[in-house]
Amino acid sequence: MSTVGELAESRELFVNLTLRELRGKYKRSVLGWTWSLLNPLATMLIFTVVFAFFLKVDPPRGHPSGLKVFALFLLGGLLPWNFLSNGMSGSMGALIGNSNLIKKVFFPREVLVASNVASWVVSFLLELGVLAVALLVSGHMVLPWLVPALLLVVIQTAFVLGVGLVLSVLNVYFRDVQHFIGIFLQIWFYATPIVYPISVVQNALAKHPGLFTLYKLNPMVRFVNAYRSCLYDLRFPAWQDLAYCALSAVVMLAVGVVVFARLEPKLAEEL
Repeated sequence: MSTVGELAESRELFVNLTLRELRGKYKRSVLGWTWSLLNPLATMLIFTVVFAFFLKVDPPRGHPSGLKVFALFLLGGLLPWNFLSNGMSGSMGALIGNSNLIKKVFFPREVLVASNVASWVVSFLLELGVLAVALLVSGHMVLPWLVPALLLVVIQTAFVLGVGLVLSVLNVYFRDVQHFIGIFLQIWFYATPIVYPISVVQNALAKHPGLFTLYKLNPMVRFVNAYRSCLYDLRFPAWQDLAYCALSAVVMLAVGVVVFARLEPKLAEEL
């Protein structure tokens, strides 16, 4: 509770640091914030060519939307994944990159991680807006389903913040963390149904239901399913997925706060 109180008192600092992150994200680049849209679109184009044309991955038909477009199916999982990946990568450098500030001034160090995650939330919302426009242009009324999608953004933000708090402080003490996370993210990406429908895994593990249950323990499996329910199927996410996402976010945020609080007192010395 003392941590919550300190963060509440530091809300002005949080806003200023978030604005600094947003201004510095594409500083001195010609296209500026356009890159936040071009990067996922370029990734979508590459994956669409590889998986839809060469590997012939057949996207499921959205129910009840009737959508059957691989690019839109892919974006429904790729955008939340990018938010997680960017939030984790940015958080790992949040403390190290502000070492001079940490050594000179006392303030809740969690604000540095929170502001970094908040800056990626803004990018994520812009990307979701582009996806919503694409769905509207294709003739699918996605607007009512943006409300549960925004609820998912809030839940996932808590999850990403919890992961970010753990990684940011561990990376100060063990610099190998950033290299390990690079490998781990690649494994986690393909262990999540982003470029393939979850039915592929379900069919492959039909004779091993226990393994499929283990596969679904991956929180990003539930997050991707929930986002696709809103943005691709145009229906409310399954309550099981929504509840699992919320529980994962609460647990991860609690773990992040505890780990950060344990290791935070010696940050200045380690930096």
